[in-house]
Amino acid sequence: MADTLYILNGPNLNLLGTREPEIYGSQTLEDIERACREKAADCGFVIEFRQSNHEGVLVDQLHEAHQAGAAGIVFNPGAYTHTSIALHDAIKAIAPAVIEVHLSQTAAREDFRHRSFVGAAAIGTVTGLGLKGYLLAIDAFAARRDAPGA
Repeated sequence: MADTLYILNGPNLNLLGTREPEIYGSQTLEDIERACREKAADCGFVIEFRQSNHEGVLVDQLHEAHQAGAAGIVFNPGAYTHTSIALHDAIKAIAPAVIEVHLSQTAAREDFRHRSFVGAAAIGTVTGLGLKGYLLAIDAFAARRDAPGA
């Protein structure tokens, strides 16, 4: 499964399209999944696209990606970004690299959103670019795979 990317989404992202569209936009999670599948296929990847409102399920999905030998993980942990040591520790414990993605610009929002436990364990973070952030993360994994010596 070396050509598989996991795209994991945390709490409340199942409500995209109706949840605070002034912050998160009008695209649904299904729209994001469709665009990610197209981009991944263009880059030679297949994806496992998941969403959960439960922290332990997300930890299990990170472990699953590791056990499956995933090429990488694109992860929008939602509010768990700012609270979850468990997700931080899971990312540190697995082999696949993680790129953290957020639809909104977290640094421009409430103070409690300025700290990312997930980002501290990830190889990179893309924030504030909406759906494009997911696509840029997929591009980044393609560039890592295609780099000389990779």
